[in-house]
Amino acid sequence: MDGVSAPAAHLVDGSLYVFRAWHSMPDEFTDVDGHPVNAVHGFTRFLCELLERTRPAHIAVAFDASLTTSFRNAIYPAYKANRELPPPDLERQFVLCREIALALGLVVLIDHSYEADDLIGSSLWSLRAHGFRGVIVSADKDFGQLLGEHDEQWDYARNLRWGPSGVHERLGVHPHQVADYLALCGDAVDNIPGVPGIGAKTAAALLSHFGSLDALLDRVDEVPFLRIRGAASCAQKLREHREMALLYRRLTRIALDAPVSMAADALAWNGARLALLEDLCERLRFGPLTRQRLKALA
Repeated sequence: MDGVSAPAAHLVDGSLYVFRAWHSMPDEFTDVDGHPVNAVHGFTRFLCELLERTRPAHIAVAFDASLTTSFRNAIYPAYKANRELPPPDLERQFVLCREIALALGLVVLIDHSYEADDLIGSSLWSLRAHGFRGVIVSADKDFGQLLGEHDEQWDYARNLRWGPSGVHERLGVHPHQVADYLALCGDAVDNIPGVPGIGAKTAAALLSHFGSLDALLDRVDEVPFLRIRGAASCAQKLREHREMALLYRRLTRIALDAPVSMAADALAWNGARLALLEDLCERLRFGPLTRQRLKALA
């Protein structure tokens, strides 16, 4: 089977869309106990629309279990230390969003040592062996490193889709260079500083010339002769920060060995579970339109 006609598995960056719903939905939604559920309402609408539009045969939603327990925190304690912990109200809603996904019959991926990115990467890696292509539903640039020839990333909110060539258009590097690129220029979102003085354009230019972070560090003596701005000081910084750059790459590289099912049909979607949904509809005080959409997905 050629890659284009290969079956697609949709891999959804759940945490991103819960946060989006939390920021975009008004505070007027409460459950039967009076707790706010605006993020749950927004996230449920997002899932309904996604399922209605794609009717996927295979789909999973990945969530981050914690900001502080991933293997990356163990090797670099400052990882994501710039992010505030979600307030208790949002923590509670995250649990409910996972319940909604399960009630919709979706496979939920979550682990305390691995992040959502790793669970998505590891799932895609194993699915590829069974002849699937991946559709990663997320706006996060880190996912660019996972895109094989027939995979695509879908920024759902903007309805933009791109494959491997789109990664190069966006970042100036190829998918296999994304982790090296982020290690060099840093990723402020995850509190990874990168090598001082190396910005996005310089990182892309260096990788275009040397191909990889390893080759760049091995041949750092060639850097002063390149036609890039501040080449001599760039070489000096790379020498000084060599070990940190290699450490940052351990943070920016998505793990492909997270504990996920390796079975071909591990992510098969067989429709929603009506009894669970009806219970959630009552508890979360969903309106008639959302109830109708959920019921239709069963």
